[in-house]
Amino acid sequence: MKIKKILVSQPKPLSEKSPYFDLENKYGVEVVFRPFIRIEGLTSKEFRQAKIPINNHTAVIFTARTAVDHYFRLCKELSFKVPDTMKYFCVSETIAHYLQKYIIYRKRKIFYTETGHAESLLPLLAKHNKETYLYPISDVHDQKLHIPEDGSIKFTKAIMYRTVSNVIRNDEPFDYDMIILFTPSGVKSLLQSFPHFEQGNIALGAMGGKTIEEIKNSNLRLDLTTSSKAPSIAAAMDQYIAEHIDDPDEPRIEQERYKEPIPEPKPKPISPAKVHRPKVEEKVEEKKVAKKAPAKKAPAKKAATAKKATTAKKATAKAAPAKKTTKKTDK
Repeated sequence: MKIKKILVSQPKPLSEKSPYFDLENKYGVEVVFRPFIRIEGLTSKEFRQAKIPINNHTAVIFTARTAVDHYFRLCKELSFKVPDTMKYFCVSETIAHYLQKYIIYRKRKIFYTETGHAESLLPLLAKHNKETYLYPISDVHDQKLHIPEDGSIKFTKAIMYRTVSNVIRNDEPFDYDMIILFTPSGVKSLLQSFPHFEQGNIALGAMGGKTIEEIKNSNLRLDLTTSSKAPSIAAAMDQYIAEHIDDPDEPRIEQERYKEPIPEPKPKPISPAKVHRPKVEEKVEEKKVAKKAPAKKAPAKKAATAKKATTAKKATAKAAPAKKTTKKTDK
C-alpha cells in the first residue's frame, strides 16, 4: 500500500529542520504528531507514602531532564531547601546544562559523562563512593543505569513521576498507513484505544529493544526499525516509503473503536426539591401580609411626630424666661 498518512507518537518538533518535515516535502506524505503517552508527576502526598527522606542524600543521579523537573518540583512541594553542597551526577552534558533552570551552575558540583551513555556514569559514582545517592526514576523506567546492589554504592531509587496512556478518543480520525512507536507504553496505549486492533496493511515502525519486544509479544508485525543502513527512525521511514512508493492502493481496515469511551461531563440537573413553586393558598397569604405591613409602620411615624412636637415645646419653654430676664435688666 502506498504510504500517504503517517502517525508519529511523539510531540511535534519545535525546529523546522526536523527530518520528518523533509519526508513530507520529499514524498508528499502527511505526518501527524500525536503522543501516545504523557508524563504525570507524583503528588507530594503520594511521594511521602514511599517514606524516602530526601534530606538523607548528598547527591542526585539524573538520566533525563524529566527527572530534573520532578525532583525540584517535589522538593519545593515538600518544603525541602536543596543545600548548596548537593552534588549532581548526570548521564550527559545536555542534562547537566539543563540544571541551570533550577540552580546556579558555576557554583555547584556537577559531574557528567563525555560519552552520554548511562554505563559510563558508574566509574564516577564509584569514585565518589562516600556519597549517598538519590536516583529519581519513572514507574516504567528502562533500567539504562544498572547500579550494583552489593553495597559499594549507596543509592535509593525514588519514583517521582509516572507514564500515563493518552487514549485515542472516538471522535479522532484514525486513517493512517504507518504508525511509529517509541516506547512499550506507546504500544499498550494503541491497544488500549483499539482492543481489537487489526494491523492489516498498516506499517508499524519502532525503535528500542523493549518497544520491539512489546510489539512482538502483542502479536503485531514489525515492518521497519533502525539498522546499520538506517541509523535513525526517520532514515528507516525514508527507506520503507521509497520501497513502497509504487504499491497499488488497498482498502484500509476500519479499526474497531474503544467500546467504552471516556464519558463527557454532563451538567448536573436541577433537583426538584430546589425548585419551589408556591401554591394558590400561599400566594393569597403573601398578599394579606403585604397589605398589613404599611398599617404596622404608621404608629411608628405618629410616635416620631409626637416626640418632635414635645421637644419643640420644651425648647420654647426654656427660651421664654430668658427673654423676661432681659427686659428687667434693661429697665
